[in-house]
Amino acid sequence: MTSTPSAVRAFRPAQLGTLVVIAWSGEHPDDERDMPFLLAYALGDGTGGPEAAGAAARQLLEEVGLPVGSEYVDAAEAVGLPVTLLVEAGQAVLTMPHLSAQCPVPQEWLAAVRDRGHVYFIFATRPWPEAAPGVPVSEDTLREFVGDEAVLSTAAHCLLPVRQLRG
Repeated sequence: MTSTPSAVRAFRPAQLGTLVVIAWSGEHPDDERDMPFLLAYALGDGTGGPEAAGAAARQLLEEVGLPVGSEYVDAAEAVGLPVTLLVEAGQAVLTMPHLSAQCPVPQEWLAAVRDRGHVYFIFATRPWPEAAPGVPVSEDTLREFVGDEAVLSTAAHCLLPVRQLRG
């Protein structure tokens, strides 16, 4: 019996480069309550540049079981999804295989998390080099990036339960 080797692409963090996470909240159109959002994206500064970063992001999302496109995954119902979000001391800590990232969160985001118990998580495969850590991102700039159909249609979308440390 003969077999043909298949190409297996492994996720390489060096290609992803710097991963950034931003938290914000906004009114959800269905119920007019604030929804907490969390966006993860690469700067495109890894080995191979922005194109390699996008490919690495897609590979990572495939490995963890988050489909790219407009469909979303409800992590509370997904068996074995290895993506977690811990919120503690004003910080959101996102953990996935191969990476962990954290960001400070505003008070209104925390209030929305307490109200809903989950966040709408978006992992963009399109790099966003203009939104580097330490550089303020205006609401208009964030809205422009997140509202871009090319970004949304190539991102993973997930309702992610929030975990907190118990004291």
